[in-house]
Amino acid sequence: MKKLFLIALILFISSSIEAALPDSTLIRRVNELSAQIQKKYAPDKRTEFFQLKLETSEPLAFNLQVSKPEAIQEFKALLKAENISVIINDEILPAKNLAEKIYGVANLSVINTRYAPNHAAEMATQATLGTPVKILKKEKGHFFVRTPDNYLSWTETGGVTPMNKADFENWQAAEKVVYTDLFGFAYSEASESSLPVSDLVAGNILQVLSEANGFYKVSFPDKRIAYISIKKAQSFDQWKNRPDPTAEQILKTARNFLGIPYLWGGTSVKGMDCSGFTKTSYLLNGIVLPRDASQQALVGDKVDIHDNDTLSISKALKNLKPGDHLFFAGDKRNMRVTHTALYIGNGEFIQAAGLVRINSMISGSKNYDDFQSRTLVGARRVLTAIGGPEITRIDKHPYYQGMVNQ
Repeated sequence: MKKLFLIALILFISSSIEAALPDSTLIRRVNELSAQIQKKYAPDKRTEFFQLKLETSEPLAFNLQVSKPEAIQEFKALLKAENISVIINDEILPAKNLAEKIYGVANLSVINTRYAPNHAAEMATQATLGTPVKILKKEKGHFFVRTPDNYLSWTETGGVTPMNKADFENWQAAEKVVYTDLFGFAYSEASESSLPVSDLVAGNILQVLSEANGFYKVSFPDKRIAYISIKKAQSFDQWKNRPDPTAEQILKTARNFLGIPYLWGGTSVKGMDCSGFTKTSYLLNGIVLPRDASQQALVGDKVDIHDNDTLSISKALKNLKPGDHLFFAGDKRNMRVTHTALYIGNGEFIQAAGLVRINSMISGSKNYDDFQSRTLVGARRVLTAIGGPEITRIDKHPYYQGMVNQ
């Protein structure tokens, strides 16, 4: 009898202790399970979103926002399996308070995007005027957006014109032009001596309203009206429907950027980082690539430049073709890709490093020095893989076809 009493007492004490677990212990366990799910469904915060925040301590409630609905289901299943009773207020992005305005178009010549909704946050990337985006939420005067390269980041609300589905489809269906000069202006009248409405950079997309006297009358996404020289623009339909680019076309575009300064997060003629440079060289030829060097290193066809896991310059010179992507590691110990460039030929490559410039991988060349400070760890051929995973023609990309919700 005494033994049964002791067993019952132990069980009572155990259950009482469990019930009296401090919130901090429970919160810690919820966060541990959350991290487990995040690692599975959003391992790369650049492309997927998973955020769990404590809302209230009494009752214990959390807010969960995700980009993948499966993450919610599995997270709740884990909580149930451990008999953890907490309130989970979940939301699949786009956020409900955006209502129907989950579509957007970049409204400035270049919009800067950051990793957090404040001006002091690290710059993530850029998008140019006319770029379609998916708006996921709004916070602190910023939109959280997904750009056509699948990148997630924050940008000021003034840089994006939000639209409902009908407005967005109308924008996509409208006649548009692409600005083709590296840099210029849209003017208040059909004269380049009139006041500017906005600066423009290569790749900017504007709606055409009419044309006369050598100028297009154009509309910005926010309905500003301006004029641009017909000589400095091209029909968007013609631009996006042209044949796949050649290496010569890619490298001609890349050389146009020579001397442009390096800018972390930059993807425009106002400043470029290494992968922004390679990405933009392709984008201005109608091809959307992943944003970062480590992402670009995973797409396209591999080019063999190694002998027994060691870089072979002779094999690289033999196998590389103009337009190929080169990938470098800054740290020789872990060989993690941190830099990229475009191969020109004869051992030379063009890169954004300090500024856009040409260097050589051949020892003894006048422009060899920079190669010596880096480790070439891989090469990819993109031009033979257009239409493959994450190498998308603009005329085939859902964002440019009015299907941002997909």
